[in-house]
Amino acid sequence: MRRRRVCDGDRVTESPAQTLLAFERHLRSERGRSEHTTRAYLGDLRGLVDFLRVECGIDDLAEVGLRELRGWLAAQADAGAARSTIARRSAAARTFLGWATRTGRIAQDPSLRLVAPKRADHLPEVLRQGDATALMDLAAVASDDQDPIRLRDRAALELLYASGIRVGELTALDVDDLDLAGGVVRVMGKGGKERTVPFGAPAREAVEAWLTLGRPQVVVAASGPALFLGRRGRRADARQIRSAVHELLAHLPDAPDLGPHGLRHSAATHLLEGGADLRLVQELLGHASLATTQIYTHVSVDRLKASYRQAHPRA
Repeated sequence: MRRRRVCDGDRVTESPAQTLLAFERHLRSERGRSEHTTRAYLGDLRGLVDFLRVECGIDDLAEVGLRELRGWLAAQADAGAARSTIARRSAAARTFLGWATRTGRIAQDPSLRLVAPKRADHLPEVLRQGDATALMDLAAVASDDQDPIRLRDRAALELLYASGIRVGELTALDVDDLDLAGGVVRVMGKGGKERTVPFGAPAREAVEAWLTLGRPQVVVAASGPALFLGRRGRRADARQIRSAVHELLAHLPDAPDLGPHGLRHSAATHLLEGGADLRLVQELLGHASLATTQIYTHVSVDRLKASYRQAHPRA
């Protein structure tokens, strides 16, 4: 379908599908968004476009107003969507419609007064320090047979917990991103922002075992510089690492069933419990805002209160 010009000035309109394709190119090339973020944005926005067409009879973004956007969010709330999900979709709509306004696709941004529901005060589940140690010990025992995937999983878990990096950042690592002697890893975070994160001796030992004993067993010509590989030599993906975390945690019945992001939460919490500065943790995690990091102080205080209530005779 071709673009068409309309009568109100020089504004160029296009079908919502065309606009979404243009927005996808914008996210990938100009904003440097990750594949995960891009997919999430586009999925949310396709839902918006479908709602506008089916429920509102609108097939032109220029006709969208605040009323329709509020109706879209209300329909999701009625369907049982979590407040965090609705807040994310509201943010996607604001980003999309703001971009459409700036690029001349619509004359006015109808999302300027769109307010998402306040997020619930949800504290992320984390491992106790003893459980984190037990998890790493399990990964080490599992890798004793020098199976390459077990060696990879041990190295991945150790590095996730030691550095607090995201699983997408982990699977994007190349061999040259590691400085084993210096104990640091170069990470490309959200928005294409690079940061350097330290890790300790256990992670270095596990990564060295993977590089010397595991990776050579599966590396192929197509592996390229990828640090972590699957059994066929391709770059490992987040799903494979997530499965490894769940599989090993299943052997710790008292531990919560967390994914790789739970190791990131645990690392941040344990750093703060150990006396690390909040801004240092912000830098390590690659948070743009200190407010995002502060949730981990709430986790620590929550644990402190629980211990107090359990131990103090007049709690």
